[in-house]
Amino acid sequence: MLVKTKAIVISSLKFQEKSLIVKCFTLSNGLKSYFVRDAFSSRKAGQKIAYFQPFSILEIEAVHKNKGTLENFKEIKTAVPFQSIHTDIVKSTMVMFLSEMLHYSIQEEEKNEQLFLFLETALTWLDHHDEISNFHLIMLLEITKYLGFYPDLSENNLPFFEMNEGVFIHFQKGNVLTEHETILFKKLIDLKFDNDQKVFHVLERQILLKIVIDYYSLHLEGFKKPKSLEILKEVFS
Repeated sequence: MLVKTKAIVISSLKFQEKSLIVKCFTLSNGLKSYFVRDAFSSRKAGQKIAYFQPFSILEIEAVHKNKGTLENFKEIKTAVPFQSIHTDIVKSTMVMFLSEMLHYSIQEEEKNEQLFLFLETALTWLDHHDEISNFHLIMLLEITKYLGFYPDLSENNLPFFEMNEGVFIHFQKGNVLTEHETILFKKLIDLKFDNDQKVFHVLERQILLKIVIDYYSLHLEGFKKPKSLEILKEVFS
């Protein structure tokens, strides 16, 4: 079946010497993996590979056989031409980390139009702003809405956050954040991209990042901590 759709690049893996396997989150069909033959061999290889940087937003025409095998692109062009995401060291490191998080988070081949539109909006915001210290934290927490484990805020006046059930409780028992961690987590829940990015200092941001990654680990089967986590910590230390 020939499909025309927008697609966000989640990851690309070199296959043998000349080819790529590219995982994309598509607007029309959710998660799809594509085989790009001879990506490194043509005179325009650099131009071709540039399409497949983490979180590039593409307009693609592709043949989807929907048999659980690798699909094939027929035509590719940039849908959203980023100005800074892939050239600014802080943004590119953040994007590398976030794309790796999504690589381990989005497991199923099913359409999730709302998640796609959120990612597109968030990445466009990132490209146009410089105060981005909390962007990765806000984005990861927002993504849990679309993956089905956003915290239950019905009793968010309570002092402790229980990680397994994603609820606020009266007492510190089981897998529960400390009172201080819960205060930080509540602050994060209230944050939007346009809020003051200096609301947390470096140590608080590191605490929150660990909380969010642990939260993903608890709620997603097969989730792995991103290898790029240490690079991200270096950039923000």
